[in-house]
Amino acid sequence: MTVLRTLGSSDLEVFPLALGGNVFGWTADEAASFAVLDAYAAAGGNFVDTADSYSAWVDGNSGGESEIVIGRWVKARGNRDDVVIATKVSQHPEFPGLSADNIKAAADASLRRLGTDRIDLYYTHFDKTEVPVEEIVGALDELVRAGKVRHIAASNISPERLQESLEFSDREGLARYVALQPHYNLVSRDTYEGGLQDVAARFGLAAVPYFALASGFLTGKYRPGTTVRSARSGSAAKHLDTERGRRVLSALDEVARAHDAEVATVALAWLAAQPTVAAPIASARTVEQLPALLALADLELTSTELDTLTRASA
Repeated sequence: MTVLRTLGSSDLEVFPLALGGNVFGWTADEAASFAVLDAYAAAGGNFVDTADSYSAWVDGNSGGESEIVIGRWVKARGNRDDVVIATKVSQHPEFPGLSADNIKAAADASLRRLGTDRIDLYYTHFDKTEVPVEEIVGALDELVRAGKVRHIAASNISPERLQESLEFSDREGLARYVALQPHYNLVSRDTYEGGLQDVAARFGLAAVPYFALASGFLTGKYRPGTTVRSARSGSAAKHLDTERGRRVLSALDEVARAHDAEVATVALAWLAAQPTVAAPIASARTVEQLPALLALADLELTSTELDTLTRASA
């Protein structure tokens, strides 16, 4: 049985792979989304990540489509108490920013779309430096005290603002961030390692990295001379043009062969083994894409293999 991981200082226990909900209502329709969610849950998965803005960028969508799909799935399966739902605020077209009033209004809108009475983990999606941390944390604390949010977290924030927020919470005895969602993977390490990781470690935050597979590049399906049909193919394929990208692929291939594992599984296992990381996020449009992601829970890399990948990605 997969061992669940405690998320920072919270009481949330989560599967070591968070299922990304960005594709729900975008490249996966409701039926496909339900199938992916069912397969993830059947494998022991319990940590679903979304945002109020998913997928406002699609023609005909207005934002919140992913939350609606997840809410319908939870209602249909009657499993709300078994699922840790994380969502985010600041980017929905109708609820932009992090003013106190907007945070509270956006949370109510997310609760309605999700069809639930509480959000387990509520992130500030993108920090808004024009809003004082006192206002942001104060609004989030109100949501926690009202029982609408269990725990709070941050994403896309500077080390300085993160530390300022945490120190304010501690000083005033208010709700405190328990997790951080950084951009972090084998071909993007400086987006987390350094200042952000140091603050997370010092304050006991759990990292839940997004773009864990670099928009698909770290699945190994992008190779010289190949063409991949995907909504993200442009951002993924660019790594083939870098020496580091090619080095990382070669190292992933070597380690994957040693374990008879998928390249994606190895990339996620490296990430899950990094200091502060609790559960990388990865999404699947189809059930067929899930096994390589779920296998992360059962793959333990040796220290030598971890060092090989770390050196290749330097």
